[in-house]
Amino acid sequence: MAANDPVVLNLEDVHKQYESTDREPVPVLRGISLTVRRGDSVAVVGPSGSGKSTLLNILGSLDSPTRGSIQLDGQELADLPEQELASVRNKKIGFIFQSHHLLPQCSVLENVLLPTLAENGKAPAAAVERARQLLERVGLGHRLTHRPAQLSGGECQRVAVVRALINQPSLILADEPTGALDHSTAQSLADLLVELNRDDHVTLIVVTHSTELATRMDTTHQLQDGRFATATG
Repeated sequence: MAANDPVVLNLEDVHKQYESTDREPVPVLRGISLTVRRGDSVAVVGPSGSGKSTLLNILGSLDSPTRGSIQLDGQELADLPEQELASVRNKKIGFIFQSHHLLPQCSVLENVLLPTLAENGKAPAAAVERARQLLERVGLGHRLTHRPAQLSGGECQRVAVVRALINQPSLILADEPTGALDHSTAQSLADLLVELNRDDHVTLIVVTHSTELATRMDTTHQLQDGRFATATG
């Protein structure tokens, strides 16, 4: 991380509230501002109900703010029609969830290549080669034809990490990526994320309850009552 690295993500005064027919609107985010540069690693922590998942969904353009600005690579997401927004989401954002969301009927290699099929339904040869190289790097080069049911939980999460990286996105968003894993496996996955951030300059935002994972990020933001209360790092 360096001060002259380009800004990947910029949020200015982002608010989110949910409307209700029988009561006042429910505020969830109350003025979030955040600048993330290429190669940054950021943890967002906070109690349940503080708005962490809502924030991550907005960062990933899965939800939109009630008001405020969100720019990804200098592009204002609110200005994009849904079809173009879906393309940005597929090409520029990689998602890692607590539940790996692998398709049970597909092999490891096929699961990794899914984000590359959006254009014409066929993975380019370069993507197939990149998938093989990444899977080899995370220790799954011998598992290309296995299905998720034949893998451990940690192996499934490593497949999910590679799937998030396959389109070389500007930003990786991870939602409790170690939450469903035992301590040893969680530590191994944290090692992988830190290695990718350090060696490949992957920009990473992690929502987590794990203090151990959060302390390995460059910066930690405490989200409380819809606001960033403190930042460390």
